[in-house]
Amino acid sequence: MTKLRNGTMVVIADSEKALFAVNLTDGENPNLDIVRVDEEDNPPDREQKANRAGQTHESSGPGQRSYDDTDFHELQKERFAADLADKLYKMAHKGKFETLVIVASPQVLGVLRDEMHQEVSSKVIAEIPKTLTNHPLHEIEQLVKKELAEMV
Repeated sequence: MTKLRNGTMVVIADSEKALFAVNLTDGENPNLDIVRVDEEDNPPDREQKANRAGQTHESSGPGQRSYDDTDFHELQKERFAADLADKLYKMAHKGKFETLVIVASPQVLGVLRDEMHQEVSSKVIAEIPKTLTNHPLHEIEQLVKKELAEMV
C-alpha cells in the first residue's frame, strides 16, 4: 500500500491550473496545505485565432483544399503540462520534496510522463488520473487517501 507521509508534495492539476500542496500529517488523516497555485488563462481556440484557415489549389484537378488550422487552445494545454514538468524538476532539484503524488487529468498525466525528468519521476509514489482542481480541499484529501489505500 502506498502511504501518504508527512511532507509529501501533492500536485493537483488540469490543463490550466495546478495546485501544489504539502501533506502536514500522515496518510490516515491527510492535511494538505496549499503552498502554490499556478493558473493560466487559456481562452477558447476561436478567441486565439487571427485569420481563417489557409487554402491551396489542388495539383491534380480543379478545386481548393483548406489547411488544417492549429488548435491553439489544445496546444496551450500541452504547454501548461510541459511547463509543470519543468517546475517540478526545479523544485525537486532544490530539495522541495522527497515524495510526490500527482493528481491530474489523464491528458495532463500523459504529457507529464513524457516530459518529466528522471529526478522527478523517481520521487513519484502515486499517480491518480482524476481532475480535482475545482474540488474543495477536504474532498481532495479524502479522495487521495482513498485512492492510495486502493493501490497495491
